[in-house]
Amino acid sequence: MFALSSTASFAATAAFAASDVDVTCTIMLDAATGKVLIEEGDCAARTTPASTFKIPLALIGYDTGFLKDEATPVLSYRKGDPDWGGANWLRDTNPADWMRYSVVWYSQRITRDLGRDTPERYLKSFQYGNADLSGDPGFDNGLERAWIASSLQVSPREQVAFLRGLVNATLPVGPEAIEKTKRIVESRAVGDWTIHGKTGAAFPRNADRSFDYAHGWGWYVGWAEPNEAKDKAVVFARLIRTREKTKTSPGVLTRDALMAEWPALSKTLRP
Repeated sequence: MFALSSTASFAATAAFAASDVDVTCTIMLDAATGKVLIEEGDCAARTTPASTFKIPLALIGYDTGFLKDEATPVLSYRKGDPDWGGANWLRDTNPADWMRYSVVWYSQRITRDLGRDTPERYLKSFQYGNADLSGDPGFDNGLERAWIASSLQVSPREQVAFLRGLVNATLPVGPEAIEKTKRIVESRAVGDWTIHGKTGAAFPRNADRSFDYAHGWGWYVGWAEPNEAKDKAVVFARLIRTREKTKTSPGVLTRDALMAEWPALSKTLRP
């Protein structure tokens, strides 16, 4: 079991102090016990999961058999697919690349193949937010963008509850789906810890359906394991909201700030 000092909880927003970013929520739980180690901000309000949705979608993809392993299936970019992710979105993509480069069109291939009912049924069983893949009202676009500033909404508390189920292998999917999903989530070594996580970024729509790039959401969610005791995992979610357009994706800002804070923050986590 871990405890978190009050000084560390204050430090959780330090990396953003001089930037035009609001840290909406930082939440961390002991994965084994569910004990709250830190909870700052409004962690109960739901918002778009953006690309953090790729973690539950990977579980669904593997459990249904659409996804086979880290390298299969390989899918090709088609004209008209989302291409704003640069060269890594324009080439043939496997599940590991999909997660690493956050390829939106690969997600869309999975959801279109499965339809709306199957993923919604899984999301309800995961208790993942409102499990609503209907999309924007009147646009019939749920399988293309329900998770991107649209109908699917999840709170930071629900994110970490879901991640506890992933880490503890208690979600209602087969064990292979859990292990294969965990293998494709990005891992980073930070000091004496290994951090597994997924970024997410999205922007609200204006009345004319253009995007409001000044007020983006940025997520970083996942789990961290101390190298000497991998059974002592911490699950976490951080959500930010920008106050002006940023050069860097809000999700990357969120991840990089937490990575910078982690060496000091982790010293306050103790048995």
